[in-house]
Amino acid sequence: MEAFLWGCRPVLQEQSVGEVHVVLGNEACDLDSMVSALALAFFLSRTSAQPSAVPLLNVARGELPLRGDSVALLRRLHLPEAALIFRDEVDLHALHRAGRLSLTLVDHHVLPSSDAALEEVVTEVLDHRPLEKQWAAPCRVKAEPVGSCTTLVAERILQEAPHILDPQLAALLHGTIVLDCVDLSPAAGKVTPRDARCVEELESRFPELAPHSRIFQVLQEAKFDVSGLTTEQMLRKDLKVISGEGGTLALSAIYLTLEVGPRTGRAGGGDGSWGVGPSGSPSPQPSPQPSHPQLPSPDPQAFLQRADLALELAAFCQGRGYDGLVAMTISFDASGRPTRHIVVFCPHAELRAAVCETLEQAQSPALGLSPVPSPHPDLSAFTQANATASRKAVLPLLRARLAPPEDDPPLPPTPMNSLVDECPLARGLPGLSAEAVFEKCNQITLARSAAK
Repeated sequence: MEAFLWGCRPVLQEQSVGEVHVVLGNEACDLDSMVSALALAFFLSRTSAQPSAVPLLNVARGELPLRGDSVALLRRLHLPEAALIFRDEVDLHALHRAGRLSLTLVDHHVLPSSDAALEEVVTEVLDHRPLEKQWAAPCRVKAEPVGSCTTLVAERILQEAPHILDPQLAALLHGTIVLDCVDLSPAAGKVTPRDARCVEELESRFPELAPHSRIFQVLQEAKFDVSGLTTEQMLRKDLKVISGEGGTLALSAIYLTLEVGPRTGRAGGGDGSWGVGPSGSPSPQPSPQPSHPQLPSPDPQAFLQRADLALELAAFCQGRGYDGLVAMTISFDASGRPTRHIVVFCPHAELRAAVCETLEQAQSPALGLSPVPSPHPDLSAFTQANATASRKAVLPLLRARLAPPEDDPPLPPTPMNSLVDECPLARGLPGLSAEAVFEKCNQITLARSAAK
C-alpha cells in the first residue's frame, strides 16, 4: 500500500499519462471515506481495471489533524501521511478541461454545486446511503445499506482479488469497519450482517489481527478526543454542507470526549498494543481486553456548556457564508449505547423555525426530539430519542427542505384540434362571459371593415 501511495502523485503530474482515474471520498473525509478511497483505488490499480487510479482525500491537508481516528490508524499501520494526496493539492477541474479525468465517487454520490461540472466524468458510484440522485448509464452505481462503506470495498476485494490483501490492508479495512459499526454492537443500530461477515472473513484470513474490541477502544478514544480543540475546530472535524434556494446549512458531527482521567492508546500510537510493523508484520498482541472498556460517561450537554458558544457559532457561520448550522452530538456509554443531541443555530428566525420543524416532524426516520433549555435565542437544542438516526439520515431531510422538488413544468399549449387526454378541451369549453363574446364580435366586425 505505501509504495502504491507514493506512486500516485507522479501519475497526476506526468503529462504523458493519459486519463487519470480519481477515487474521490466525501467532503467530511471521515475514516470510512478515507479508507474506502485508499482501498478501492489500490484494488483498481492492482486489478488493471484502472491502472492509473489515484485516491484523493476530499479535504485540505491541514484538516487531517482534526480527524484523530484517521491519524491513529495511519500511524499504527505505518502509512505516512506525506504519501496521501489531498483536495487542495490537485486541480480536478483543470484535469477535466484537459480531457484527462474520470471519477469514482465513494461514500457519497452527490457532488456539491462547485463540482457540478465534474458530474459528466463520473463513471462509478459506491455508497451506503439511499440514493438522492439518479445517475444515467454508463455510470455504474452500487448503493447498498450496510453500516460502513468500507464493507462494500472489502467485499469487492475479497470476492474479486483476495490475493492483493496483506496484513496492512486487512488491518486498514478491519479497523475501519469495526469503528464505523461501533464494535459490531447491535445496540448502536449501525452494524448489518454483511459488516459482521466481512469482519469475520478478514479475521479468519488474518488471525494476527488484534481483537476488534481493542481496536474499537483505541480508535474510538482517538475519534472522540476533542481535548484542546476550539469550537471552530470541533465543527470542522466532521463537516458537511448543503445548500439550496432556502439557504446554506452546515452539518457538523460533534464527538464528545469519552473520558476525564488519564488516557490510554492515544492517537499518536507508540504503545505497540496493536497494528502492523513497517514491513507489514503484525505487532505484539495485547492481553485480552473486556468487550466494552469501562469509560466514564460524558455529559451529553457538554457542547452547550462551552463558554461563548453562540458567539463562536455566529463567527463560524459568518466567516464561511453559512446561513445556519446543525450540530449533532454523539457519545457512548460503557455498554456502547449512543446518546445524541441536536443543536440548531441560525440568526434567521424563519429558517431556524423551518429547520426545527423539519427535524421535529420527520417520519423517515422519526428522530424523537425533545427540546432542552437553550443558552441563546438564536439556538435551539433537542435530545434525540432515536439514537440510531445519524447525520446520514438527517442530511436528506434538510436537503429536501432547502431545495424542495420543483413543481411540474407547465404543459405546452395544446392544439385546438388535439385529442390528447387531458388537453384543455377535455374538460369542456372555457367559461365565457357575455362581455367577452360582445367584445370578440366587435373585433371581427372592425377587422372586416378595415379589409374592405
